[in-house]
Amino acid sequence: MQPDESQYLHRKCRIGDIDVHPTEKALVVYYEVEASILGETGNARHEEKKECQKVIRLRSLNASTNVSALARKVVEECKIIHPSKLAEVEHLLLYLQNRKKPSSKLEKKEKKPSKPRELLPFEGMEIDEEANINKIDDYIELLYENIPEKIRGSTLILHLARNPDNLEELLHNETALGALARVLREDWKQSVELATTIIYVFFCFSSFSQFHGLITHYKIGALCMNIIEHELKKYDLWQDELEKKSKACDEDPENQSFRKEHEKTLKKCQSLLVKQEQLLRVAFYLLLNLSEDTRTELKMRNKNIVHLLVKSLERENEELLVLAVSFLKKLSIFLENKNDMAEMDTVEKLARLVPCEHEDLMNVTLRLLHNLSFDTGLRTKMVHVGLLPKLTALLGDDTHKHVAMRILYHISVDDKSKSMFAYTDCIPQLMQMLFEHGEERIDTELISFCINLAANKTNAQIICEGNGLKMLMKRALKLKDPLLMKMIRNISQHDGPLKQLFIDYVGDLAAQIKQEGDEEFVIECLGTMANLTIPDLDWELLLKEYNLVPYLKDHLKPGSAEDDLILEVVIMIGTVSMDDSCAVMLAKSGIIPALIELLNAQQEDDEFVCQIIYVFYQMVFHQATRDVIIKDTQAPAYLIDLMHDKNVEIRQVCDNTLDIIAEYDEEWGKKIQSEKFRWHNSQWLEMVESRQMEDAEPYLYGDDPDALEQPDLFYSTDGMMPPEPGLSPDFYSQFHSQNGDFNVCNGADGRPATAYGFRPDEPFFHGYGSAR
Repeated sequence: MQPDESQYLHRKCRIGDIDVHPTEKALVVYYEVEASILGETGNARHEEKKECQKVIRLRSLNASTNVSALARKVVEECKIIHPSKLAEVEHLLLYLQNRKKPSSKLEKKEKKPSKPRELLPFEGMEIDEEANINKIDDYIELLYENIPEKIRGSTLILHLARNPDNLEELLHNETALGALARVLREDWKQSVELATTIIYVFFCFSSFSQFHGLITHYKIGALCMNIIEHELKKYDLWQDELEKKSKACDEDPENQSFRKEHEKTLKKCQSLLVKQEQLLRVAFYLLLNLSEDTRTELKMRNKNIVHLLVKSLERENEELLVLAVSFLKKLSIFLENKNDMAEMDTVEKLARLVPCEHEDLMNVTLRLLHNLSFDTGLRTKMVHVGLLPKLTALLGDDTHKHVAMRILYHISVDDKSKSMFAYTDCIPQLMQMLFEHGEERIDTELISFCINLAANKTNAQIICEGNGLKMLMKRALKLKDPLLMKMIRNISQHDGPLKQLFIDYVGDLAAQIKQEGDEEFVIECLGTMANLTIPDLDWELLLKEYNLVPYLKDHLKPGSAEDDLILEVVIMIGTVSMDDSCAVMLAKSGIIPALIELLNAQQEDDEFVCQIIYVFYQMVFHQATRDVIIKDTQAPAYLIDLMHDKNVEIRQVCDNTLDIIAEYDEEWGKKIQSEKFRWHNSQWLEMVESRQMEDAEPYLYGDDPDALEQPDLFYSTDGMMPPEPGLSPDFYSQFHSQNGDFNVCNGADGRPATAYGFRPDEPFFHGYGSAR
């Protein structure tokens, strides 16, 4: 797991006593290592001390050795001995030079070691003698004997390698390492125990980055992958054999020989499985250490490491599962590896591990799922395999709550998955978390999750059950929390009874708009009010009571505020303009020229253009404002210019607005008709010219010059309907509800979508207040 902030490792080494080895020609240097993890500020976050010792063997020391020269050489080469200790080192060397050798009986008397300390990835093997670095040549000779002797020799070398102080000396013994690599390459199929032991020796080296070149030199990584692949195939064969014998028992339950054979095979497989999983653990762990280098990791990927790891997820050994999932989590940050995991149904295999009693396995599984949840397809799979209720249940677990919430947040981004949360107890838990925060700001992860869920109508209804909306409004208005208000804004976009709930709070929202404060909070308040397209709301009274018209007009000036705030003001005006009396009030205040000025300033911004045109569209429904727009402004001219805009929404709103203007004003009607004809004519001419330019088609209607002479191609008036007379604005008003709602666009309230609500996978006119 990556740390939350940058961390730095600081080490100090304090020299202690220097003494002679009790039996060998060697010095023992005692020292203390103090390691501190420092944060970015330089303060120690964690400190740990460890007492260590280093053995300096002096094989060249004999009766004729120059002790003074040897002492200088020891001090120069051993960096932890300070030069001031030179005299002490010389004195100790002189003592060793004159010390008598121990008797042979004493030398052969060796204690049987206690059980070796546990080292990852598994506990070491038991041996009958204590490993000695001076006997390394004897251990190498055992590697040239039969399999049992090879196992014994490699085990003795393993016990040396488990002591980090011996690694450097083993590194320089090319004979030992070469022999181990050769035996592994030649004999790994003959003994799982032998392969496990030798790989464990190289695993000890892999724990230190400076030794990775050694492992690469002997191609141990590639060999480990071949061994893992072979063992996984062997496991499949065991499973097939067990299945056949189990099937035979089921077909003939009375046959005792079949049952005994099945039990015998099962016990044998279980015994072999323990050894195999130990081998897989140490091999995967070695590869995990080597994958620190991304180039090495790429080589592993090319040799299908993801396939091997995902295949291992079928096992029951928890330690092996922890390792495999950890490795997959590391690999999952790269797109290619993530795609490989998607092809292998990794999510389905991980689903069975949630929940589990093993804390480490549970934690790393959730983190892998979190990495995979950035992919839309894999998020959908998580829902299909039933992870949603499992993850929801973890929201009550303090250990895994935060990771589970991040995964759920990603799932809630998809509109198809939002509705699934309504069938879990997720929303009640989230509401409880919201209200438990007291006066504190709500966690970003929590409130972001709630914002997404509120964009679904069913979820919004659950949120508002009881006093849900009342509590949210009270908290949002008290803390001026823009994210909480964004959640409320998402709730307000849903048609039906939910919008009616906001009638009691429009005054509070209007009051917040006039107050000087957090601009983001004001934007969300404006957006919430703009969503309230309901007939029971008296907008005229609201505008007068809170004197909002001057505020709206002042904030239409380019540069008067941030663009997001100005855009919300335009959307708010579009909503208010649905009311006849409000539209007149706004027209008299001079808002229409201000909108045209804003249109000129923001003509490159499609969203501004679309929403301003929508305001014009609403205003042409009302007689008073229609006259102002047509006779006193150049709005129709701007609409004609935008009639052929590249943006689909702009063209649609523009066409509908111009149709109404053309029906009402004959002069503008002729101009609009002329422009449409000119446009279609130019399009036709361009098409004809482009067809004539095509050498492959000399004739516009094919290769046959007489094609146009066919009588059935001529137009006929049979069955044609007479053209309808022009429609007046009164015709449109039949579909115009009390508050001016007219279904121009695909959304329920007819408003073009804003960037706030647009998603690439949705229709453009799905609603202007949906969630980001």
